[in-house]
Amino acid sequence: MHVFVTGGTGQTGPTVVAHLIAAGHTVTGLARSDAAAARLEALGAAPHRGCLDDLDSLRRGAAAADGVLHMAYGGDYADPDDLVRRDRAAIEALGQALVGSGKPFVSTSGTLVMRAGRVSTEQDAPDPDSVAAFRVAGEQSCLGFAERGVRASVVRLAPTVHGPGDHGFIPALIAAARRAGVSAYIGDGTNRWPAVHRADAASLFRLALEKAPAGSVLHGVGESAVTIRSIAERIGQLLDIPTTSMTLEQAAEHLGNPFLARFFSLDVPVSSQHTQALLGWTPEHATLLDDLRTGDYFTPQASARAEEIWLPRHDPREHG
Repeated sequence: MHVFVTGGTGQTGPTVVAHLIAAGHTVTGLARSDAAAARLEALGAAPHRGCLDDLDSLRRGAAAADGVLHMAYGGDYADPDDLVRRDRAAIEALGQALVGSGKPFVSTSGTLVMRAGRVSTEQDAPDPDSVAAFRVAGEQSCLGFAERGVRASVVRLAPTVHGPGDHGFIPALIAAARRAGVSAYIGDGTNRWPAVHRADAASLFRLALEKAPAGSVLHGVGESAVTIRSIAERIGQLLDIPTTSMTLEQAAEHLGNPFLARFFSLDVPVSSQHTQALLGWTPEHATLLDDLRTGDYFTPQASARAEEIWLPRHDPREHG
């Protein structure tokens, strides 16, 4: 299959592109810069110059492919309405190029769209008041193409997609612990997060392209419910520093970012049992706690990258 990919040079994208090529597919990736084009070529993919706002370029890329994987997301995070507009416009452009073809169209969302405080499944409706509600419109746009002759599906990724070079939520916890000399969780720390290894996420995207039925909602979750306290304790153990509870206000100061404190206070467990049964997907790579112990999370480079990303004014919803 010839797959047109957006977001192929982001944090998760290169692993997905490499996995698709290793499985025998050919990949063309959207590239908005010379650096992105070079990275795609190094992975064995062909670059397609353009950006999410260049809708004609998106249509051309999709029309020339046997399937589309949309992972890119971005814009001004201080303007959620603009984020939604840009994402929906890109999805509509990609999907319109596939109408009536029966070709696969896989778009990406996040499990943080689900209701907090319970284990959500693929059959549950997203919560319009969730912290990631701005992703719901894109989901609906993509799934709408299932009624227009497109094998459209949505993959909701866990907020923690862990693996080498991670610069998401967990490195921010580690960087804050290094600065303060203490690893922290909020309240009693029993609130739960899903997680998935990046390599397992890549195999799920491939399976979705290959055989997900039209209209499928899939959960990219290898672990349904990792407690924030267990994460903080593993960080404290590996840094040889104490672990302690904080209030939400204390955590905001500790992390240097109130958005991060809010996210780490959420209880958002999610199941992927239906996804695994539907596609024969079996997460098999390291768990989050094992990856913390054996991966590259505690290198000076990882901490410096986390400081660069999370300490400036930054909205972590881009990882939702």
